[in-house]
Amino acid sequence: MSFNFCSLASGSSGNCYMARYGGTVILVDAGISGKRIFEGLQTAGVSPEELSAVLVTHEHIDHVKSLPVVTKKAPNVKVYANEQTWQNIERKVADEKKAFFLTGEDFTIGDIRVRSFPIPHDAAEPVGFSLFAGGRQISIVTDAGYVTEEIFREITDADLLVLEANHEVEVLQMCNYPYKTKRRILGDEGHLSNVTAAKCICRLMETKDKARRILLGHLSHQNNEPELAKLTVGNILQEEDIYIGDRLKMDVILRDCVSPVYKV
Repeated sequence: MSFNFCSLASGSSGNCYMARYGGTVILVDAGISGKRIFEGLQTAGVSPEELSAVLVTHEHIDHVKSLPVVTKKAPNVKVYANEQTWQNIERKVADEKKAFFLTGEDFTIGDIRVRSFPIPHDAAEPVGFSLFAGGRQISIVTDAGYVTEEIFREITDADLLVLEANHEVEVLQMCNYPYKTKRRILGDEGHLSNVTAAKCICRLMETKDKARRILLGHLSHQNNEPELAKLTVGNILQEEDIYIGDRLKMDVILRDCVSPVYKV
């Protein structure tokens, strides 16, 4: 039985990921339209009735936009968030659909074990997630100002890692964003750059040379491009004699396209 992952959308305009193992289907975030979510699930071969849960990383609109629609159209779904995040989600979700977790504690949804971990971002209690099934690990790290030691320990063994590569620093510095917005993005509670993502991957491979797939995600619409992200990251990897190939596979997941279904 394979542990499957699919990105329905990843970017500054909306995020939604799907993981499936056996009869358990989990979404991480629901920040795009309900129509796109259910069309994406259909593309991945999943019906609304099969959806077990939505895990929420934090309360920003590009991560929670369609929680009300999903909870109404998916009869068996529950939405999991920590207490501080629930207190700051403005979207209406019926009480019977709400579930709570404590950041850092493991819990189980069907056939998948879930662990949340703190992320440095300008939200109430933001988290990343690791999902475990069939002896494999999927980890998701986006909306992070920097890679903390706790995050790094968490993702070292990941077989598939969604890693933020939000912006190219020079492009961001030249764009028409207000100075305050640029400072926020570049700050310790902002977003990871292409260079920061690349350095994280280098350290991962140096720490544990295992076969892994990296999906660069949460790209900025204005301050990054898929080819630019791949080029910047690839160049830094090559400088450290790390090459994309059998041991390390790397792709970019997009804001407006459903990704392939990856078998982990």
